[in-house]
Amino acid sequence: MNALIKSTVSVGSMTLLSRVLGLVRDIVIARFFSTSDAADAFFVAFKIPNFFRRLFAEGAFSLAFVPVLTEYRSKYTQKQTRDLINHVAGTLGFILLGLSLLGVAASPLLISIFAAGFIDQPAKFDLTADMLRLTFPYILLISMTAVSAGILNTWKRFTVPAFTPVLLNLSLIGCALWLSPRLDVPITALAWGVLIAGVAQLLFQLPFLYREGLLPRPKWGWKHEGVQKIIKLMIPALFGSSVAQINLLFDTFIASFLVSGSVAWLYYSDRLLEFPLGVFGIALATVVLPNLSEAHYRDGGDRFNKTLLWAIQLSLLVAVPATFGLFLLAQPILATLFEYGAFQSNDSMMAAFSLMAYSLGLPAFVLIKILASGFYARQDTRTPVRIGIQAMVLNMVLNVIFVVSMLQADFLAPHVGLALATTASAYFNAFRLARELRRDTVLDSLATFSQPLLRILFACLAMGLLILFSLPDMNSWEGWQWYRRVYELLWLILPALLCYGLMLWILGFRRQSFIT
Repeated sequence: MNALIKSTVSVGSMTLLSRVLGLVRDIVIARFFSTSDAADAFFVAFKIPNFFRRLFAEGAFSLAFVPVLTEYRSKYTQKQTRDLINHVAGTLGFILLGLSLLGVAASPLLISIFAAGFIDQPAKFDLTADMLRLTFPYILLISMTAVSAGILNTWKRFTVPAFTPVLLNLSLIGCALWLSPRLDVPITALAWGVLIAGVAQLLFQLPFLYREGLLPRPKWGWKHEGVQKIIKLMIPALFGSSVAQINLLFDTFIASFLVSGSVAWLYYSDRLLEFPLGVFGIALATVVLPNLSEAHYRDGGDRFNKTLLWAIQLSLLVAVPATFGLFLLAQPILATLFEYGAFQSNDSMMAAFSLMAYSLGLPAFVLIKILASGFYARQDTRTPVRIGIQAMVLNMVLNVIFVVSMLQADFLAPHVGLALATTASAYFNAFRLARELRRDTVLDSLATFSQPLLRILFACLAMGLLILFSLPDMNSWEGWQWYRRVYELLWLILPALLCYGLMLWILGFRRQSFIT
């Protein structure tokens, strides 16, 4: 497992850099545009291509492409493997070029579908549609980047694909600071930033593919055996991998009917949730998928099972304390990062409410990534789809129930109901995935986790009590300058982490406790 740990640390480090710059990006956006109508318009214009990106890039495509490419690398010649790469690149590229052109032409229709609440606000609607015309081609560019990343990940070259998202954040930061003051509509600079980033991310990976002798030479190959296999795996995986994204889009649809700022509050809270999820959850899933695929084709069921159990245990070790930390420190973190300029204390409080609700689901969000890899590595895309659709339907029903109930109760923050529904459906999804893996005898009894999980919970309880005992009141917090807020936040987080680690050690949790 040492190689897995090293790869996870490598990917996690690059992802950490990306997430830190992502926070800087969000701080810049919050300072310049806050939670205004213009900000809501950009978040919708960015969320729509982001949704399709996670379908065709790191979503269904990667989950189907990496196992098939691993199979070709394990069973076929180098020439046949390169032939697969060339036909996949050409086929996917041509299809997504057509989709991008269609999306640009139909941007008003897409806004009407995904943000129907904007229809009665013509200026906001038109601004969103204009920005979507700039952001939609990102789907083509980032999906071709995903082809490159899938190849490099299969060859265990994880660092370069993990670094690539940094370029998106740098592009958005640069355009916000330099380009926005020079435009008549400043917020459109961010849409240009998305487009520029797509070009930069694709070009960045090409030299590394060339060095490995794996640079694709795109060819149309719809009938190619490997391409057909990937397509058959992708079709159900499109639904399975996109459940969380569909849920977020449905959140946006409902939030567009709520008080102005609701879309932005959900965005900022989701971004903070994505920090631990991306740094650890997605990094671990990225590393685990090709290793599970390799174990399935080369080493057999025992190694596959141990790798999966190891990933689950490691995910709980990190996700559970992160949940406690985000829940207890939601408003201080948001105030420290964003509460400057146009972003006011009310915005911090409203975003904190939804962050607390989202944070409760963090262990489930991470487990879904890991457990789903157990199916995709065996080229089983149907089971996660079936479970994912059930979870999606549950989320939509709970969205309506929670929001309507909160509106009727005159609750100040009805957008919190959207976050709670997402969290509840995530636990349902994770539970069903684990149950199916047990039924397939791929996953051994989860009873092996009972003792480690109890230790983790006791350590988190001690950590949480320390945070509550040390936490200053928000009135004091909001009166401090940014550097004092950062200082106080660090002196809450660092002792809390030390307390968590010390309590685990006292409770007998050692490296040997991990499944190996």
